[in-house]
Amino acid sequence: MTQDLLPITRVPRTGLPEHAVVVGDPARAAAVARLLDGTEEVSYHREYRVFRGSWRGLPVVVASHGVGGPGAILLFEELADAGVGTFVRFGTAGAIRPGIADGDLVIAEAAVRDDGVTQQLLPPEYPAFAAPEAVLALERAAREAGAPHHRGVVWTRAAFQPGLIPLTGYDGAGLAAIEMELSALLVTASLRGLVAGGVLVVDGANADELVDAERTGGYDPHRDVVAAGVERGSVVALEALRLLAEADRA
Repeated sequence: MTQDLLPITRVPRTGLPEHAVVVGDPARAAAVARLLDGTEEVSYHREYRVFRGSWRGLPVVVASHGVGGPGAILLFEELADAGVGTFVRFGTAGAIRPGIADGDLVIAEAAVRDDGVTQQLLPPEYPAFAAPEAVLALERAAREAGAPHHRGVVWTRAAFQPGLIPLTGYDGAGLAAIEMELSALLVTASLRGLVAGGVLVVDGANADELVDAERTGGYDPHRDVVAAGVERGSVVALEALRLLAEADRA
């Protein structure tokens, strides 16, 4: 019956596992879900593709939220309504800080709230911060996987293309990377008492330069170095969930 499904994502109102990896691309959700045991597709409505299965004995959800904070926050809210209490966003990002290479992982400590949606929910001074235990679990998982990784603050920005407003204002602030959805997750988690963190695969450097085809050859997230980073990041995100669940049981 339709009343047993949530309206936007069409996931069941109750009974989902408590731990989730959320990604942008529905195809990436399917790829991560293939790493699970007993994978089952729960729903696929609009950009929201949702799987459940088990990672090393831990029941998990893998779900896609599409591009941008306004749509993503709808997934986060409905997954929380359905029983998810711990989230790891696994996405891609453009590096800003020197020394971060393509295919490296960036583990977010916090995010700049330029996401286009949370500004309509809360004053701009309200912070978007990752749960410290999620940061530490992601860092440990990356270290154990041998994945090159960095920690830092990321910039969640609603506009993918630079347009007429240049990427300035945070020069010298030490931001690690730029992406499009994480602050929406972190704010949602903070408001609802959830645990959330994020790990991002670098698929290019400095977003304004990525669209300059003459200088850089153009933005291309489909290179082998990025694919290798995505493979490593998938394992890191899932293993971090297992570490968080293990700590909860201790």
